[in-house]
Amino acid sequence: MRAISGQVIWTDSNSVVSAELGSGEKLLWSGSPLQGIRLRKSDMATIPFSILWGGFAIFWEAMAIKTGGPIFMRLWGIPFVAVGLYMMFGRFIYDAKLRERTCYGVTNQRCLIISGLFGHTVKSINLRTITDLSLEQKSDGSGTIIFGPAERGGPMRSWRLASPNAGQFSFPCFDLIQDSGTVYEVIRDAQNVAATNPS
Repeated sequence: MRAISGQVIWTDSNSVVSAELGSGEKLLWSGSPLQGIRLRKSDMATIPFSILWGGFAIFWEAMAIKTGGPIFMRLWGIPFVAVGLYMMFGRFIYDAKLRERTCYGVTNQRCLIISGLFGHTVKSINLRTITDLSLEQKSDGSGTIIFGPAERGGPMRSWRLASPNAGQFSFPCFDLIQDSGTVYEVIRDAQNVAATNPS
C-alpha cells in the first residue's frame, strides 16, 4: 500500500487497492466515495428527530445547571446531550471522515472495500457469491452500488454508527461514487466472465 512516512495516501485509490491484490488478480476499477458533508434521503426524517432530541437534552441540562439542581440531575443529562450533539452534527463528521479513508476496487475475482478510519479493514466480496446487485443513481451519474437488495437498514442505520462502508443500507456497498452506472457495468461484466471461467 502506498504510503509516505507510514501514512496511507487514501486519495490514491489505485495504489491502496493494488496493495491488496493476490496472485493472478487483475484490477479492473478503483475509486473513492464523494468527499465532504453529504445529506441523504434518510436525513429528511432523521434531522427533525435529532433536533428535537438534541434540543430537549440541551434544554434539560441547561435548566438543571441554571437552577442549581442536584448533581445527579446534572450528570444524568450529559449522555443525552452527547447523543443529541452526535445526531445533530457528529454523525455527518463521522460519515465524511469515514469516506476520506475509504477506497473501493473491482478485480477479476472480487470487489474490495478498504477502510482505514479504525485500523485497517478490508471487506472482500467474491464475484461468484453476489446474488443481488443494486444501483441507486442520481441524475449527475453519482450513486451507490449495493451488494444485495436495495433494502435500507431502518431508521437507526441513518445514524451511521453501524458497520463501516455499509452506509444506510443493510448490505456492503460502494457508497456515493462517481460514474456509478459505469462501475455497475464493470462489476456485471466481471461477474459474467467469472461465471464462465471457473477457477
